[in-house]
Amino acid sequence: MSLMTLNTQGNVAVIALTNGENRHNPQFAKQLKQTLAEVVANDAHKALVITSNDEKSWSLGIDTDWLMPAMKANKADEIRGFMYDMDDIFKTLLLFPMPVIAAINGHAFGNGAILACACDFRFMRSDRGFFCFPEVDLSIPFLPGMIAFVKKAIPYYRFNEMKLTGRRVAGSELASDHVIEKASKDNDALLADVMEFAATFDKKRAIFAEHKKRLHKEIIQIIDEENKPYIDKLALMV
Repeated sequence: MSLMTLNTQGNVAVIALTNGENRHNPQFAKQLKQTLAEVVANDAHKALVITSNDEKSWSLGIDTDWLMPAMKANKADEIRGFMYDMDDIFKTLLLFPMPVIAAINGHAFGNGAILACACDFRFMRSDRGFFCFPEVDLSIPFLPGMIAFVKKAIPYYRFNEMKLTGRRVAGSELASDHVIEKASKDNDALLADVMEFAATFDKKRAIFAEHKKRLHKEIIQIIDEENKPYIDKLALMV
């Protein structure tokens, strides 16, 4: 089952998530890793846009319909493999040799919002969609690496408030905090704004990748060194 599509518009690669709420599970992680590799393999690509074809959701985060039964069945290796795959995805986006732009056309909750923060730039709609971290209400802690790269996307004072309250935030407020580049008036305007922005990039991959490597060096180190103990002992809930 395909959970996403990849097409090219001009020099812009567009990944569209196509599985409704676009929940994250092992199949999603493996397909996204493979699709990101396909984007890089095409030398014509100058930028990447990640969007959704669902009217309501960009991504609602972890697939609890998979995770909870897997935890009850003691499928520890499967869960660990998924978590390491998601870390690989986050690192890939942080080091991607071209700009990665999240076109958030619906709700982005939990691990979906975290995925958006791993991108370089974010756009949202002003008429639909909320962005939130409900983990505090679900008794799920962030991994250290997640905290590190979310802080590069969201001002600390706003991340502190959102993380500790779980409050849902709309595009207009995120635009005022510069979490997103723009809150577009509707879905058509969002896609037009994102594609216009993406088309402005014509950077050489080597220098773009080197800038991101140096910029995110400490974040990558935290993911590699500090996430592992939590993943290995499956410290997913408190």
